[in-house]
Amino acid sequence: MGAMSFDAASVIAFAPSIDLGRSRVFYETVLGLPVLDQSPYACVLQSGGTMLRVTKVEQLTVQPFTVLGWGVQDIHETIADLATRGVAFVRFEGMGQDADGIWAAPGGDLIAWFRDPDGNMLSLTQFA
Repeated sequence: MGAMSFDAASVIAFAPSIDLGRSRVFYETVLGLPVLDQSPYACVLQSGGTMLRVTKVEQLTVQPFTVLGWGVQDIHETIADLATRGVAFVRFEGMGQDADGIWAAPGGDLIAWFRDPDGNMLSLTQFA
């Protein structure tokens, strides 16, 4: 029996939530992710080939960094679409973001940030 090879294993992403119903509406309706399962403990969704478990927590300390992100083909189009669904993009002091809230990284990637209903920082990246 050989050792487990993680390079072939599926990644499972986790995000905490104090209100699974509210989170389900956001991830399913606003972001368009299909729900695989719902229990009192988690709302399980699919994003590309990755399982996303939005997990029920009693308390949540919002982190100042990105906890989930998506690579997108056209960041301007994606932002415009999400804005029509009520998503507000985060601006950071001194980052030099454009009118849509997009920051151009030194390597040419374009990145924008937004929050889920629990305040978890999410991002979009259009790779150079």
